[in-house]
Amino acid sequence: MVYLDNAATTPLRAEALEAMLPFLTERFGNPSGGHRVARAARLAVDEARDCVAGVLGCEPGEVVFTAGGTEADNLAVLGVVAARGGTAVCPAAEHHAVLHAVEAVGGTVVGVGPDGAVDLGRLAEVLDRLEDVAVVSAMTANNELGTLTPLAEVAAVVAERAPGAALHTDAVQAAGWCDLGQLAAAADLISVAAHKLGGPKGTGCLVVRHGTPLRPVLHGGGQERDRRSGTHDVAGIVGFATALRLAAEERDETVARVAGLRDALLARLVAEVGGVVASAPLDRALPGHLHMRIEGCEGEAMLVLLDDAGVCASAGSACASGAVEPSHVLLAMGVPKAEALTSLRLSLGRTTTAADVAVAAAAVVAAAARLRAAECGR
Repeated sequence: MVYLDNAATTPLRAEALEAMLPFLTERFGNPSGGHRVARAARLAVDEARDCVAGVLGCEPGEVVFTAGGTEADNLAVLGVVAARGGTAVCPAAEHHAVLHAVEAVGGTVVGVGPDGAVDLGRLAEVLDRLEDVAVVSAMTANNELGTLTPLAEVAAVVAERAPGAALHTDAVQAAGWCDLGQLAAAADLISVAAHKLGGPKGTGCLVVRHGTPLRPVLHGGGQERDRRSGTHDVAGIVGFATALRLAAEERDETVARVAGLRDALLARLVAEVGGVVASAPLDRALPGHLHMRIEGCEGEAMLVLLDDAGVCASAGSACASGAVEPSHVLLAMGVPKAEALTSLRLSLGRTTTAADVAVAAAAVVAAAARLRAAECGR
């Protein structure tokens, strides 16, 4: 099997699993308790919080552990609006966890440019028109295309046009590849998910800078300083911190290697398949993302043939992997529906090898030839 769907999820790191195992067995305590078993679990959560804060460039008290990126996104949007009133704004190419949360509070969706990144001019116009904006959300990197958002420029527009608004960034896709301490320094809230960077599914965090108003969405025992109630997933949190630390330590080497593999893959497909168009400029995208449209090759049919050949890929967001509708990101960019349906996403990761890329390239070449031959034979 060749796995090129790392944007959907990544293999669990062996180091993360090893760190998690004790908290799934003998160190099973509830960290909210007062006895020694509970204290051991609480210490593990505290140490993980310190680790996550160090990597993300925030203070430990600003880290709120969640059950993943979707919850973190919802808490950021719904929690800020509930705390201070007003409305929410986001670009049209955001993940549905943000889009649907913004829509739920009657917020406003802003157009994007041809690369999928927020249109700063349209954002400024919307902020000028709205009277009370509580939160603006702009993802660090698009989950389908990998396109990086100029967050510092977004922050400048928000500060000028809606100075009372908090800035949230969904960094779920970017956290394994980028230094968020620098890239997301201007954000008031940052969402991260463990499974996108070698950690376990169902764990993540929301960074909430001190002074940012936030009302909890989940009510209960008052954990996480009353910002997110619920018994801590100690094993998941420990695995998350371990994976995040290792991703940061290995970042420079991994980015250079994977970007080289990605570029070589695209070059071969352009040369041997033809009619291949990258959906976003690779020099402004995450190193593992290769999102493209292949002329004359319907995306869903391509995925079936690739799967038969042992290559795991996708047509876009994992949440919509079973749908035949075109990507909302591509439609927001102005890509015609028929063309959007020819999209294919090959996302490389830490475990991807040159041999994987060679097998995947040959499979795409063969699948494209088969689909085009079938179309000509109709």
